[in-house]
Amino acid sequence: MHKYLTLLLLLFTFATHAQIKGKITSTTGEGVPFVSVSIQNTYVSTTANEDGAYELPVKNQGSHTIIFQSLGFKTKKITTKADSFPHTLNITLENDNYELKELTISKGEDPAYAIIRNAIAKRKYNAEKSGRFEADFYSKGVYRVKNIPKKIMGMKVETEEEGLDSTGSGMIYLAETVSHITVDYPQKIKERIIASRVSGSDNGYSYNNAHENNYNFYDDYIEVEDVKMISPIAKGAAGYYKYKFEGSTFDENNQQINKIKIIARRDREPVFEGYIYIVEDSWAIYAVDLSTKGYRVQQPIIKEFNLQQNFSYNQTTGIWAKNSQNIDFTAGIFGMTFNGKYTHVYSNYVFQEKFEKEIFSKELTIVEKESAKKDTAYWNTTRPVPLSIDEVADYKKKDSIHSVRKSKVYQDSVITNANRFKPFDVISGYRYYKNDSIRHMVFNYSGLLDKPAYNTVQGWNLTSDVAFSYYNPKTKRSFSASAKFNYGFAEDRLRVSGQISKSFGKLGYYTFSGGNTIEQFNPNEPISPFINSISTLFFKDNYMKLYDKAFAKIATSRTLFKKILMSGSVEYLRRRPLYNNADWVFIKNDHDYTSNDPFQPYNYTSAPFEKHNMLKASVYGKILFKKDAPVYYGSYLSYDYKNSVPEISFLYEKGFAASNSSYNYDLISAQASYKTEIDNKGNFGISLKAGKFFNADGIAFMDYKHFNGNETQVGTKESYLDMFNLLPYYSHSTNNAYFETHIEHNFKGYIMNKIPLLNVLQWHLIAGYHSIATPDYKPYHEATIGFDNIGFGPFRFLRLDYVRSFQGSVQKDGIVFGLHFFLD
Repeated sequence: MHKYLTLLLLLFTFATHAQIKGKITSTTGEGVPFVSVSIQNTYVSTTANEDGAYELPVKNQGSHTIIFQSLGFKTKKITTKADSFPHTLNITLENDNYELKELTISKGEDPAYAIIRNAIAKRKYNAEKSGRFEADFYSKGVYRVKNIPKKIMGMKVETEEEGLDSTGSGMIYLAETVSHITVDYPQKIKERIIASRVSGSDNGYSYNNAHENNYNFYDDYIEVEDVKMISPIAKGAAGYYKYKFEGSTFDENNQQINKIKIIARRDREPVFEGYIYIVEDSWAIYAVDLSTKGYRVQQPIIKEFNLQQNFSYNQTTGIWAKNSQNIDFTAGIFGMTFNGKYTHVYSNYVFQEKFEKEIFSKELTIVEKESAKKDTAYWNTTRPVPLSIDEVADYKKKDSIHSVRKSKVYQDSVITNANRFKPFDVISGYRYYKNDSIRHMVFNYSGLLDKPAYNTVQGWNLTSDVAFSYYNPKTKRSFSASAKFNYGFAEDRLRVSGQISKSFGKLGYYTFSGGNTIEQFNPNEPISPFINSISTLFFKDNYMKLYDKAFAKIATSRTLFKKILMSGSVEYLRRRPLYNNADWVFIKNDHDYTSNDPFQPYNYTSAPFEKHNMLKASVYGKILFKKDAPVYYGSYLSYDYKNSVPEISFLYEKGFAASNSSYNYDLISAQASYKTEIDNKGNFGISLKAGKFFNADGIAFMDYKHFNGNETQVGTKESYLDMFNLLPYYSHSTNNAYFETHIEHNFKGYIMNKIPLLNVLQWHLIAGYHSIATPDYKPYHEATIGFDNIGFGPFRFLRLDYVRSFQGSVQKDGIVFGLHFFLD
């Protein structure tokens, strides 16, 4: 019985998969790739693959008028009678010749400029006319590589299992997505991913979604690799482009199509080059064929980025709608070459006059839970673009490998080999893991030489971490435990601390911690152990000041009303001062080390506080503006995306029951920060902090508000929105009220790209302002101007800032060298 049911289902599948298919060739017999194929006056469409093969889904037998459209070829309209399915229709496209007619030239101006001005004047109308709809979306992404070496940084590359041949070349990624999109121009978009497939995975989400590939040239800016490129028909586009009329032709509806060449005025600006095709009279976009260079999108590893779009016309609606989009990019580094291709098909448009408000929620992309479970039969009957021969082979090979890899025998073998302990692991570190449907369990040991460092209190010191985590995917509950071991050789002291964390569902997340640690007076640790080690050993500048802390702490956190993240803690503390125990130096030895007392740098027997015990409690809250957070809703996994959201938080902290009553205090503080992109003019950020101490005249120094200073002239942050550049580490620490301001704007090439010669450097101009206001000191200000993205080719890790500080009549100048890698 089951066999007959299966047969009936298969017959039904093939019956419903009605299609007109064939191959599209040029007059020379070669396949024409990525041709847009659609049924006239409908939004039923598809795209040919890279070999010219196509499959067009149709619902009914009978006569159908089919439009074949490809840039560089004459649009072809063929009426065919399909009496049965599949129906084969092979066609040949002829080269298109755009006629350059005699046109009236006004004041020596190329006629392209008048066409572009008309397109700019009508772009809002055309965008809104075509911008409110529902449609089906299909995406296929393919990555290929060449010349991948056998080893990269000493690690063997499994070339054969990854689909590469003996030369290190082949397909490394193949993925497809089917979704339904709802769009309300200019900002609202909602996507429901129905099916997702990744070669070599039976549970892979490709995320080739429509939202991230929404390139709309009616907008002023098209975002490519996080850079806002200027549209050729943007407002003010004439300041970035020159235009050349290269002729016109007529489509199947006898509408005149104008071919306009796009030429960049300045090579280093965020601009395109190529062609845009504009429909006469309606001034709508007929097609785009544009490209840009990697340095224009601030990604030097990318050599070229190409983007093609085709639009089809429906006489019933009078709307030009995008039916296909093809993206092709090449990249390379160290002799290795990468090529990526994306094919997008938009079909079955339903245009709306308006949408109800509830249609668009906070979730832009909703992934159906079973979307990664679709079988081969589903894909064979659904995908609008046929797979190429090598794509079919890639699915077959990698899916076969995956079947072997997910078998229990293979999994046990891999885990056993990976978990095998080797003698050298005592020094280098060790990791044990077990990952199955019942539990995810990981044990990690960082090794003895994980974090060697040097300071004048401990001398040479080593830190080693041990961590264990457990997660149950069914109950969504987790448990983790960790311990840290730190030994200082000059101090001859081992400090051990640890913590245990566990989630209790709706009751929140709890953390229990305790032990003995060595801490900086500023809990934000403005100077890293690595930077301090270099500064101390090479220049005899021991900026890091430390104290000893023994503690026991319990903390909890949970989300209230899905809007506020609340956390609270209670902590017992025993804190004692420390003194220098080491004076070793590599090079510079022309002055003495400072003491470990920030107040008295040359008094080696003084302490900034007395040994004491106390309790500390705190309540912290943060307002949640949802962004990029995966959340399950019913049977769906949804994702929230929201850019440029503020961060607002507040804190109440109380120190009490101290062995020295003068160490008791209360603190109220708040912080607000905001980061955003300003069109193509760069990234702007601001951070404001304020607070007030009460009953805190004689508190311990580590409980002061400390500001993140810098005396090393080395910056290790991507952004300086949380630090000062020339401020001594503890010069403005306060136990009173304070207000702190940080503002920074990275122009991201907006200014530098316009300056001849300097634009070749591809540096980014950055300006900033920082200030502190407290009752105890005159206001402190810093103004900065500098350059980021300094380097060569894809290696741009440097930043250089000139800084001037002001405090009353005192001024100071300095240079800060920024390093964007492991120094954090």
